[in-house]
Amino acid sequence: MRTVARETLFKIIFASQFTKSVDESMKRALYKNEKLNENDVEFCEAILKITEEHGEEFSEILDKHSRLFPESRLFPADRSILFIALAEILYCADVPDAVSVNEAANIASKYSSEKSASFVSGILAEIIREK
Repeated sequence: MRTVARETLFKIIFASQFTKSVDESMKRALYKNEKLNENDVEFCEAILKITEEHGEEFSEILDKHSRLFPESRLFPADRSILFIALAEILYCADVPDAVSVNEAANIASKYSSEKSASFVSGILAEIIREK
């Protein structure tokens, strides 16, 4: 399972929102600390590349689907979680959409507010319906 890899991605993307770039030394330290294997590191690197290349697209998608909260007003934790899930849903054919939604909801319930899991799930479900 990639749960630990996704949580590691969450930490990297969350931190990068405050520094405007991914801290390479922090990323390597997290990979080592979480004991990610080579496949997990490759998965993380692929998702990071997708989120970097498609960040503006993801922001537009979130603006469209979270009418009450534009992407710029989302909790940084929720935004990070949604970016990971969007990368998987839109650009990783080997990851079932349901897995992405479930993992995102689990990370949200662990790292964000008490209502975040249902918010994240709802946004992702709407995006998948339109896909």
